[in-house]
Amino acid sequence: MALTFFARRPAPADFPAVEPEPWPETGETWKPEGITIVQRYYNQAHAVVLVYTADDGKAGTYYTVACLGCHFASAQDGRRTYTTRYNLSEAAKTANEHATTCRALPRDLPARPDDDTAREQLHAWVRGARSRKEDVQVWLSDLDLIRLTLQRTNDWIVDALQQLATDQPDVLRTEHSQYSDYVSYYACRLPEN
Repeated sequence: MALTFFARRPAPADFPAVEPEPWPETGETWKPEGITIVQRYYNQAHAVVLVYTADDGKAGTYYTVACLGCHFASAQDGRRTYTTRYNLSEAAKTANEHATTCRALPRDLPARPDDDTAREQLHAWVRGARSRKEDVQVWLSDLDLIRLTLQRTNDWIVDALQQLATDQPDVLRTEHSQYSDYVSYYACRLPEN
């Protein structure tokens, strides 16, 4: 009798395999434009937690973690003081820790916005980076947290930033390096009222 008591277990819950629809432009499911997904983890309800990069590797490759269930996103380790960006092992650890505690339901990748919507998201992000005290340098890596909603390549983003600097020099300015063809972007200081 004691053996039957311990042998009873609840039936395992069968979660439906939720596969996102392939993108019509590329026919791929897990390849949003502008990022490279390197690892996927499943949370307790089978929502996907992604580890991805948007770096081209010139200054090292850094990774971002994003949950497609609960909107958790992290690009920096707040426990460190020097290099705060994630390397692959740190990003994997963060994604795994989040996946073991998150209970959010699965969602697909966000729909890819059209060019005008993506450009407006980028412009809103630049306007939000502005400060009353000084010009703020804008780095492409600062955009890593919104890459899943922006879904554009670095070249497209650079072109959009160049156009914004040309159209609205009071919002964004560029600075060209005298030693190379590197361009820095600065969100201009907010005007005094």
